[in-house]
Amino acid sequence: MTVEKVLEFIDVVIVYDNFPAVAGATFSVNAGEIVLLQGANGAGKTTLLRACAGLLPIARGSANVLGCDLRLDRLAVRSRVGLLGHANGLFQDLTVLENMLFWSRLVGANRNDVDQAMDAMGLSGRLSQTQVAKLSAGQRRRCALASLIVRRAQLWLLDEPHAGLDAQGRDELDKTLRAARDAGATVIFASHEIERASALATRSLIVTSGTVKQA
Repeated sequence: MTVEKVLEFIDVVIVYDNFPAVAGATFSVNAGEIVLLQGANGAGKTTLLRACAGLLPIARGSANVLGCDLRLDRLAVRSRVGLLGHANGLFQDLTVLENMLFWSRLVGANRNDVDQAMDAMGLSGRLSQTQVAKLSAGQRRRCALASLIVRRAQLWLLDEPHAGLDAQGRDELDKTLRAARDAGATVIFASHEIERASALATRSLIVTSGTVKQA
């Protein structure tokens, strides 16, 4: 049986602020994997995730994500990936439900999809009617994760997704990521919480000085 490659980078160089933040990265990710990116701060993990989402230009090398050649068209992949960085990407003046409905309209999801996403991240009931600006840091993180569920991305790209979550929220996140994988999505995430992250991941990659190798 042929294994589908969701992502393949070959000798990829990414220049950020006139500095080679990624210097010759070669790696691939297969469909259905949950891949952990390990590495020190500044190693290039965030840059790689942003590049995979089509947000950064590829200076050199070959970069293919979900069948899209990032050297030719970075926009083509953006509607098919979900990126959660350190910023939550939420509308602060809208309620949790209003944020979810906004994303659902963009991707053609229905109200049942919205309700299931909020249930998965513990945001139903009173919290669904709460303005995002009034949520705690952990609740805002849950809201951002729920928006990824609603978007039904084929490739999930997460930068320190457990940050700001309590123990229950972290367990719910792990359950959500496994469910996304079981539903056909692929997950790549960066984390410093190695014990928890390693238990979640199907394999790990080490990012060092902008290069990537198998753990």
